[in-house]
Amino acid sequence: MKTPKIIVQKKRKIWKKWAIAIKIIPILIIVAILKYLAKKYGFEVLELNALFTSLVAGTIFLIGFLISGVLSDYKESEKIPNELAASLKTLFDDTYSVYKIKDSKAAFEFLEFQHNFLKNLMNWFFKKEKTKSILKQISAMNQFLIELDKEGIQINYIIKLRNEQANIRKIVLRIDSIRDTEFVGSAYAIVQTMGFVIIAGLILIKIEPFYASIFLTSLVTFLIWYMFILIVDLDNPFDYKTIGETGTEISLKPLNDLVIDLDEMMQEIKA
Repeated sequence: MKTPKIIVQKKRKIWKKWAIAIKIIPILIIVAILKYLAKKYGFEVLELNALFTSLVAGTIFLIGFLISGVLSDYKESEKIPNELAASLKTLFDDTYSVYKIKDSKAAFEFLEFQHNFLKNLMNWFFKKEKTKSILKQISAMNQFLIELDKEGIQINYIIKLRNEQANIRKIVLRIDSIRDTEFVGSAYAIVQTMGFVIIAGLILIKIEPFYASIFLTSLVTFLIWYMFILIVDLDNPFDYKTIGETGTEISLKPLNDLVIDLDEMMQEIKA
């Protein structure tokens, strides 16, 4: 018998797979109604010709150009949560080693700081925390490193901690740049314009029989707008504020697992 958790996970996978298609349904309904009205009231005043098919081909070419650009960035972005989780875990483990070996008060306080920092970082992904605040917290790690140095902790440990601090800062800035930078905004504008022109043309072009015109109009509309919405989603793979970890957003599973791991470790340390 399937557990409720497995059922929920399967529902999420199905929604993730078909989310974009579901979003387009209202557009298809509106286009089909407009096509029907154009047929009923005699607004189908255009004839299908080679110029129009060239316009469709040009739009598909631009869509291909856009998706090839955003896919390369998306594939790189898929690695980021793993890299960030690895750096945070390494930082925590090294600090934990110092704490156990030296019974360091500064190391214990640094462990607590990292535990709270991770929770703030997860809020930052959902834009509940500002980037400026996260960067300040990363810089605040310097004070703990200074205290460790004053306690006489070996310099090689402190250097390792500083390296992970620098890597975390670099990854956070990279994510922030990806979230706020749009891939060739002017290309989006021209594809949107051509999409509207093609849909308007299909509504006004006379195609017989009528059911075939409805089918072709709906199909072309679906393909163009599906790809456009997909490209926009892929362009910002860290947009969790709107619908969370669904759609095309990159999974935060490594970081979610790390939150659980650090919670358990901090409970053991404080026990």
